[in-house]
Amino acid sequence: MSQTISSTNKLATENIGKLMWEYTLPAILGTVVMSLYNIVDRIFIGQGVGALAISGLALTMPFSIVLMAFGMLIGAGSASRISITLGENNKDKAEKILGNAITLTFIMSGTAILLSMIFMDDILRLFGGTDNTLQYAREYMMIIIPGGIFTALYFGMNNILRASGHPKKAMQNIMLGAIINTVLDPIFIFVFDWGIQGAAWATVISYLIGTIHVGRQFFGKNSTLRFHWNNLKPQKDIILSIVSIGMSPFSMQIGTSMVVIFINSTLLKYGGDLAIGAYGIINSINMLIVMFIVGLNQGTQPIVGFNYGAGNYSRMFTTIKKAVIVATCFSVFGFILGIIFPRMAVSLFTNDINMIDISANAMRISVIMFPVIGIQIVISNFFQSIGKAKISIFLSLTRQFIFFIPALFILPPLFKLNGAWASMPVSDGLAFFVSISTFALFYKKFKQTKMQASDLPAEIIEQ
Repeated sequence: MSQTISSTNKLATENIGKLMWEYTLPAILGTVVMSLYNIVDRIFIGQGVGALAISGLALTMPFSIVLMAFGMLIGAGSASRISITLGENNKDKAEKILGNAITLTFIMSGTAILLSMIFMDDILRLFGGTDNTLQYAREYMMIIIPGGIFTALYFGMNNILRASGHPKKAMQNIMLGAIINTVLDPIFIFVFDWGIQGAAWATVISYLIGTIHVGRQFFGKNSTLRFHWNNLKPQKDIILSIVSIGMSPFSMQIGTSMVVIFINSTLLKYGGDLAIGAYGIINSINMLIVMFIVGLNQGTQPIVGFNYGAGNYSRMFTTIKKAVIVATCFSVFGFILGIIFPRMAVSLFTNDINMIDISANAMRISVIMFPVIGIQIVISNFFQSIGKAKISIFLSLTRQFIFFIPALFILPPLFKLNGAWASMPVSDGLAFFVSISTFALFYKKFKQTKMQASDLPAEIIEQ
C-alpha cells in the first residue's frame, strides 16, 4: 500500500501547473507519436504505391477505428476507475480492475475480429469500396484485423499504466511502438516490395512488441499495480463500472467509424475515389492536432479523477480550467495550419496534382471551427474522468454523430463536394455550444450541492 500512496499522493498536493506538465507532456508525446502510425503509413503508401492505394487505405479507417475503440472502451474506462479507486486509497480493488480489464479486452476484441474477418468484403463495399480500391483495402485488412487484439491491449494497458502514476513509462511504450513502425514501413514497402501489405505488417509487429513491453510493467515487484492471475476472473460490478465509463470514448470512436461510412459514400458520389483518399489525408492531419488534445486529456484524467475521488474539488476545477487554455492553443494552431499551409501539408502524402487540389480545398473548409473543438473535447473528457458516463457519452456523440450525419444529408445536395467538407465545421460548432451549456449547468448545480463557495479557487468564484 505504501508504494501506491508514494506514487499518487502528489496528485493531491503538488502544484497543478507542475503536475499537469509532468503528466500531460508524456501523454501528449505518446498520443502524437501514436497518430504517426496512420500518417507514416499513408505517406509511404502514397509515395510508394500510389494515389488509389491511399483511397484503399482510407476505406480501412472504420475498421481501425473500431479495433481502437475496444481498446479505449476498456482502457479509458478502467483507467478512470483506477484513478478514482487510488484516490480512495484502495489498491486491491484497483488491481482487480486491471485483471478484469485484460479479460474484457480478449472477449470483446476477439468477437469484433471474428465478425470483421467473416464479413470483410461486404463491409468494405459498405465503406465505399470500388473495383479500383477494394483490392488495396482487402490486402491491408487481412493482416491488420487479426492483429487487432494487440492494438486493444496496447491502448488499454497504456491507459492503465498512466492512471496508476507512471505517465513517462506509458509515453515510452507508445514511442517504442511508433519508432518500430516507422523503421519497418520503408523496409517492408520499398526494400521487400510488399506494397500495402508491408505497411500492415509493420503496424501489427509494432503493436505486438509494444504490448509485450507494456505488459511487463505490471509484473515488477515495484509496480504500483501488479498483475495477479486470480484477478482475471470477471466480476460483474467491475465489468459494468469499466464499461459505463469507457462507453463515452467508445461511443465517440464508433460514432467516428459510422461517420466515415456515411462520408465515404457521400464523397464517392460527389468526388469519386480521389475524394475518399483526400479525406484520408486531411483526417490524418487533423487528427494529429486532435491527438495533442487527446494526450492532454489523458494526462489530466488521473489528476481530475484522483482529486474527485479524494474530494479535492478546488484542484479538480483548476486542472480543467488550465486544460481548456492549453487545448485552445493547440486547436488554434491547427486552424492556422489548415488555412494558410494546406497544400504543403497534403503534398507530404502524394504527388498526384488532382488529389492535392481536392485535399487542400477540403482542409481549408474542415478547420474553420478548429479554434473551439479543444474546449468541447476537454469538457467531454472531464465528465468521463469523474464517472459521469451518460453526460460524457452524450457530449461525445453530439460532435461525431448527432450533428455530423444530418449535416451530411443536408449540405452536399446543396453545395456538392464542398457541402461534404462543410459538414465537419458545422457539427464542430454546434457541439461546442452544447458542451459549454452542459458544463455551465453542471457547475452551477455542483457548486450548490457539493461545495461551499470558499472551497473554490478565487479565479473560479469570480467567474
